[in-house]
Amino acid sequence: MRRALKAGRDVLAAGGSALDAVTQAVVALEDDPLFNAGRGSVFTAAGTQEMDASVMDGRDHRAGAVAGIFGPRNPVLAARAVMEQSQHVLLIGEGALAFCRQHSVVFADASYFSTEERLSELRDVVEKRRRNPAGPGTVGAVARDRDGNLAAATSTGGMTGKVPGRVGDSPIIGAGTYADNATCAVSATGHGEFFMRYGAAFEIAARLRHARQSLRPAAQAVVEALAEFGGRGGAVAVDRTAALALPFNTAGMYRGYVQTDGAIRTAIWDEPYLLG
Repeated sequence: MRRALKAGRDVLAAGGSALDAVTQAVVALEDDPLFNAGRGSVFTAAGTQEMDASVMDGRDHRAGAVAGIFGPRNPVLAARAVMEQSQHVLLIGEGALAFCRQHSVVFADASYFSTEERLSELRDVVEKRRRNPAGPGTVGAVARDRDGNLAAATSTGGMTGKVPGRVGDSPIIGAGTYADNATCAVSATGHGEFFMRYGAAFEIAARLRHARQSLRPAAQAVVEALAEFGGRGGAVAVDRTAALALPFNTAGMYRGYVQTDGAIRTAIWDEPYLLG
């Protein structure tokens, strides 16, 4: 997590954009097999890996996403390619892979993505017919740059033992990812079906825009509402004033942040809001 936070911090400290910062932070998380994204993606019930990712620029609501892909080393870069090099928002499956090859997105061999830890998790699920709740899940990042621009990015391998073809909230703009300079940037993690049904990321932004709520109570209210319907998870968010929110309704959530002092702060089990 510290490597990912440093990657984003260094972009912003050099005057880079929020979009570049969230992209590089998520790339760092995708490269780490400890996280369920990119190299550490979990396996489906069929023993395959299907990855989803999205990115959104709060300046003009440009967005890009991919779903159900396997091969690109960093799915978040595939999502960004969709945003920047096509007229579309979401590409899936083989069409997404063909697009990635056409636009020189770096691919990796199947062995790069296969780790014994994830295979063991799949065996547990198949044998015990349950999900493994222990490991870190979906990865994401939000940022505000020195010009006040917001951006968000999210990437995931989905749920261990998921039905092949299942797509969660991570590549769905407004569910798992949302960014709007007028309100906030949000990246979510958790049981994706609930985040999609509730439009969770957009709902947080909508509370800022229409109900004039501040970020922290807005984000907390949405995450608590998800829990009432059985939706487990959380989110990271930053608003146009640089206020932060990191709410969750589970026992813990791997999370961290960097503010203008440059210090890296991380937490797992602490109170939902660890703000220094």
